[in-house]
Amino acid sequence: MSEEKGKKRERRAGIDLGLTEDEKQRLRQIATTVIEHRILDKPVPEFEINAPRLNENRGAFVTLHKKGQLRGCIGHIRGDQPLYQTVAEMADEAAFNDPRFSPVSKGELGDLDIEISALTPLKRIEEVEEIEVGKHGIYIEKGFFRGLLLPQVATEYGWDRATFLEQTCYKAGLHKDAWKEKDTKIYIFSADIF
Repeated sequence: MSEEKGKKRERRAGIDLGLTEDEKQRLRQIATTVIEHRILDKPVPEFEINAPRLNENRGAFVTLHKKGQLRGCIGHIRGDQPLYQTVAEMADEAAFNDPRFSPVSKGELGDLDIEISALTPLKRIEEVEEIEVGKHGIYIEKGFFRGLLLPQVATEYGWDRATFLEQTCYKAGLHKDAWKEKDTKIYIFSADIF
């Protein structure tokens, strides 16, 4: 997996959480190590992390692309463990347990690009005008239905706020205007995407 690919990524969405380039590189390295060790059927090493920001409890998503196409994306939205541990677990999940894809194979390792989204806490909103496309991701809950789209998704597709809300409803398994209903809970969050 090319670690250089991540360095060239330009900021298109999200926010800066203050992670240094070295800290971002370390998180990419952790994700890469987890995936490579699992594919090679080797035990995943223990990671010794002293950086305070990487030990902050944060949610995160790990997104895998292969030759520009989505290859896996899994995340944990709640910040209930250190960021580096969340990234390690989500890298494993994205590579091997995303139900939309078969597990990553050894032959694909050289073609994978890893994107990490370190999340801010969820904030429930009452007014959709609080949503800033390009800065916020959306998480919608209605009954047993839940859906989330990361901040970069709206930017990548050129969506406006209404389309972003509609697409998050679809992701939750709801009709497109469910976001307008009183019993639908809408949350926003942001992410440092690298």
